[in-house]
Amino acid sequence: MPRLFTGIELPEDIRDELGDLEQPLPGARWIDIEELHITLRFAGDVDKPTANEFAEYLAGIDVSAFPIRLSGLGTFGGREPRILWAGVEAGAELDRLAKANERAARNAGLEPAARNFKAHVTLARLKYSDPLRLARYLQKHGGFRTEPFYVTHFTLFSSKPHTGGGPYVVEETFPLFGGGLGEVAHGSNTR
Repeated sequence: MPRLFTGIELPEDIRDELGDLEQPLPGARWIDIEELHITLRFAGDVDKPTANEFAEYLAGIDVSAFPIRLSGLGTFGGREPRILWAGVEAGAELDRLAKANERAARNAGLEPAARNFKAHVTLARLKYSDPLRLARYLQKHGGFRTEPFYVTHFTLFSSKPHTGGGPYVVEETFPLFGGGLGEVAHGSNTR
């Protein structure tokens, strides 16, 4: 039973910039830069027929390629932060893509997403972090911003069943309109 999610792969130079943000921070478990991505829709542990149906609906998504940039850092978890993230600046196209992924999941029989979509890149998982050191880190790096880059495709990933986390496997890539098929050659088509 594969554990699936859809997301946007980040260019190598953008992942390198994110990797430069990693520094000793008590309670932080940094995500390997090869695994950094923007999650569009978490599907979870699904059976093979549902996975195939989900992939078929994803293949029918018709959204144009669009520019995006990463900007700012923050945390999820309120007074006990659990996630350190990089923010995402994008136009309506990203929201359209996320909504289309949600429709594909529901059409394949998956439950509605548990949370509203908030585009971000998870940089580190936090546990018992020192609030003062975390606040200093955010103050120092909060102005983080990348150059814009184009999203030309999105990806169906799998991870180890029942555990989550990397290493992630690219199951299939789906080109966006105007994204050019040649630009997604690094993906596979394994349905």
